[in-house]
Amino acid sequence: MTSRTRIKICGLTREVDVADAVTAGADALGFVFYPPSPRFVDFEHAGRLMAQVPPFVTIVGLFVNADPAFVQGALAQLPIQLLQFHGDESEADCCRFGRPYIKAARVRPGLDLLNYAASFPSASGLLLDAFVEGYGGAGRVFDWGLIPQGLSRPVILSGGLDVDNVESAVRQVRPWAVDVSSGVESAKGVKDAAKVRAFIAGVRHADG
Repeated sequence: MTSRTRIKICGLTREVDVADAVTAGADALGFVFYPPSPRFVDFEHAGRLMAQVPPFVTIVGLFVNADPAFVQGALAQLPIQLLQFHGDESEADCCRFGRPYIKAARVRPGLDLLNYAASFPSASGLLLDAFVEGYGGAGRVFDWGLIPQGLSRPVILSGGLDVDNVESAVRQVRPWAVDVSSGVESAKGVKDAAKVRAFIAGVRHADG
């Protein structure tokens, strides 16, 4: 029996998109606390969005090189269940909050992912994204052939995934989970319900 690939929809900014993602069957929803991002939400806005999330759908807070007090403030005010660090944070930086976390790796030739994974033994998983200048994968696909066998942490595949390529991505990589943001949008921060449904259906089809 093939294991079920988990699905995270990231960069949510509207209540209707939260509802659509949950209805479509998303396992996790990501909220961006990185002010330069067009998908950034402040704590008040995020609180309204997170209030719509039912039990057993994981609420993920995404941070990039954030001041620890900022992360603590988010955790104090919001029901964040999993932290996602997308910057240059060390393992000590990620561990200091006492919460489960995933760490993003910006994949490009020359990055030793086995060594990178070994540097974050406390991570719940590694999110593999494309390397671009700045942070976030900018909706670009990286070479999945760069992912080695035997990574010590569960793999969350990200970077340019969309309705057209997610089936082949799941079949080739067999990740623990996939993460999508721009690939299911009609505009930055605005999800397209039909694309979300089609993306999730593609993952399920690949799972068999």
